[in-house]
Amino acid sequence: MSNDTHDTDYQRILRNLKAAGRAPEEPAPAGPEPSPAAVQVRFPLFTPWVARVLLTINIIVFVVPSFLDVIGVRIAGTVSVYDFLLIWGAKDNAAIFVGGQYYRFLTAMFLHGGLAHLFFNSFALYSLGFETERLFGAQRFLAIYMLAGLGGGVASYALNPNPSVGASGAIFGLIGALIAFYLVARRVLGGIARQQLGSLIFITLINLALGFTTPYIDNNAHIGGLLTGTLLGWLLAPRFALDMQSYPPTLVRLSLRRGWMLTLAVLVALVALIAIIAPPI
Repeated sequence: MSNDTHDTDYQRILRNLKAAGRAPEEPAPAGPEPSPAAVQVRFPLFTPWVARVLLTINIIVFVVPSFLDVIGVRIAGTVSVYDFLLIWGAKDNAAIFVGGQYYRFLTAMFLHGGLAHLFFNSFALYSLGFETERLFGAQRFLAIYMLAGLGGGVASYALNPNPSVGASGAIFGLIGALIAFYLVARRVLGGIARQQLGSLIFITLINLALGFTTPYIDNNAHIGGLLTGTLLGWLLAPRFALDMQSYPPTLVRLSLRRGWMLTLAVLVALVALIAIIAPPI
C-alpha cells in the first residue's frame, strides 16, 4: 500500500497533536520516522509512604515490649517475652473465643517474637511493600495489607490452637497481590510480567515449604494471607491501557468496576467467619 493514501501511525499521532495545538507546525527533520513503540513509555507510579509508616510502627511496637520485658525481668524475674506478647495482643484463640478480645486480630499483626522475626518481616515489607504501594497506590495498598493480615489471622484462628504473632500473613498477602497484578498486566508488560510472576511464585513456594518443615511457623496464617491478598489484588489492581492518542504514548490507569464494593464484601465475609468459627483451643 502507498504512504500517499495510508498514513503511518506516527503521522496520525502528529496530525492529532497539531490539531490540538500541542505540537509545532514545522516539518519533521529529514530521516526515518521514529516508531511510537520505540518511544519510552512512562509507567505511572506512586510514592510509597504508607509502607514506611507500617515499617516504623512494627519497629516501635517491638522495641517498647522488649524494653518493658527487660524491666520486668529485673523487677519480678518471671516475666517473659511470651507473657508480654500475650498481654500486648497476640492471637490467642481462648482470649478471642471466650473473652471476646477480637482486637487481637489487629494487634497480632504488629507484634514479633524476636529480633530475627522482626528483621525478616521488615525486610520483606521493605522489598515487597514498597513495590506494591508504588503500583497500587496508598489506599489500595493499605486495604490489601490490613485485610490480608486479617485473612491470615482468621485462618490461624480456625486451624492453629497456638498463640501467634507477626506480619507474615499481611506480607504473604502482598505477594498474592503482586501475583494478581502481573497476571492482569501481562498483556501490557509482556516479558517483564512473566519474569516477575516466575520470581514471585518461586518465593511463595520456598517460603511455604519452609513453613511446612518448621514447627513454630504459622503456615496457616501465610496461606490465609496469600489467598486473601491474591483475591484483593485482582479486585484492586490497576488495569493499564496504552493511550496512542498522546505523544509520547502514555499508560492510562483504569480500575475494575465495583472493585472497592467487592473488597468491602471480602471484609464482611472475614468478619462473618470470625463470628461462626469455633477454633481449636
